[in-house]
Amino acid sequence: MSQFLLAIDQGTTGTTVCLFDERTRLLGLEKTEFRQIFPQPGWVEHDLEDIWHSVAASVQAVLKSSGVAPERIRAIGITNQRETTGLWERQGGRPVHNAIVWQCRRTAPLCQRLKDQGREDLVRQRTGLVLDPYFSATKIAWMLSEVPGLRERAERGEIAFGTMDTFLVHRLTGGERHLTDVSNASRTLLLNLETLDWDEELLSLFGVPRKILPRVVSSSGDFGVTRAAPHLPDGIPICGIAGDQQAALFGQACFDPGQVKCTYGTGAFVLNNTGERLVRSRHGLLTTVAWRIGEKVCYALEGSVFIAGAAVQWLRDGLGIIRASAEVGPLAAMVGSSEGVVFVPALTGLGAPHWNPSARGVISGITRGTTAAHLARAALEGIAFQVHDVVRAMAKDAGVPLQFLRVDGGAAENDLLLQFQSDILRIPIHRPRVTATTALGAALLAGLEARVFRDLDDIRGMWEREKVFTPQMAEAQVTAHLERWEAALGKA
Repeated sequence: MSQFLLAIDQGTTGTTVCLFDERTRLLGLEKTEFRQIFPQPGWVEHDLEDIWHSVAASVQAVLKSSGVAPERIRAIGITNQRETTGLWERQGGRPVHNAIVWQCRRTAPLCQRLKDQGREDLVRQRTGLVLDPYFSATKIAWMLSEVPGLRERAERGEIAFGTMDTFLVHRLTGGERHLTDVSNASRTLLLNLETLDWDEELLSLFGVPRKILPRVVSSSGDFGVTRAAPHLPDGIPICGIAGDQQAALFGQACFDPGQVKCTYGTGAFVLNNTGERLVRSRHGLLTTVAWRIGEKVCYALEGSVFIAGAAVQWLRDGLGIIRASAEVGPLAAMVGSSEGVVFVPALTGLGAPHWNPSARGVISGITRGTTAAHLARAALEGIAFQVHDVVRAMAKDAGVPLQFLRVDGGAAENDLLLQFQSDILRIPIHRPRVTATTALGAALLAGLEARVFRDLDDIRGMWEREKVFTPQMAEAQVTAHLERWEAALGKA
């Protein structure tokens, strides 16, 4: 009899729920979008109740579309937008503020003050991260200082903090569990990368009471069972958790040091497996925990691009030149090139390897002949250029050029983007049969604990390549593209 794994992929713009069988075949995929809240320019929030409702709606839809009875689900895996920060009441679980999203830049002044105080080296050494509003700690600090009475309640132990994995475990288990896995914890600016536990000096630096923090556990294990969860029977074990990018690395079967993947979602994220070796970047990348299975930890180098698919959403929602994101590829393909138009999508600052929170978007090279098709093509190329910069920095840290790149995420369905990516990187791009690899990674982690899969070799043998993109563009043409990109980047 088939064994089914339910994967909840709680993302930035919506929640996707996937159902896989024991051969990693995708039996159903349903996504429910939710509101994006922008209280001020540069601020981004989510309502935690909106997120919970989106999970319930997607679970209900995938069970209906797949025809699988919920009682036949062997285990649940969770993956999530990582640094997005929520606070709720321990008793009853009521949110005390909207979640502050990873894209939000409101804590840039606090980050700058800490840099001016000379604290960035301490943060980087302990966490592998940089002092940037991207991460959770300053978001927690902001809520504790700005919401009246919240700090006092937190210090009394009445408030719980969590990234979205912690929030979902809390809700799915009926409030019984308050925990997070090491991959998500490593994105908070509060976890010591060597001890894999909360760091007291960092808690003091950011003013975060230890009482609000979840317990840090491995990525594959016992996270509790469902209890009074919508559309699911009680007793289904939750067995796998990883932050979205680490889950995608796992779902791509990049289990060996040196293997690299890029996920093209709302942002774009490149991860390079460094195995049990904790590599500290010298070129603007982050060191993060990829996963821990049992007592064996795996680290990774990461480059985070803040705006990828979100640039396409801006073309849709901000400019109105497309009605649906899927239209961007056909529109861009109407022209043979961008005709010198370059789009730097720094709509919420620049991430790795530049780390410039005050950078803003730039479109250069516009002429009277520029059309919507040229802008669409420039948007896709802008995504690829940012990934190029990350991969170039990664090769410098690794000391050797990368041999290939495995890709996934919604925008990885776009052949034009991937061909251009291969052209400017000068390496092959491998697209897998299952591009929902973030959800797949969560399912695989759950399946390991539930004994659906024997070991990593068992999983490795199931990974299948759907298409390979190889460099086609002339070297001189690539050089000209990169020169235009560097010039536009200097204006951002």
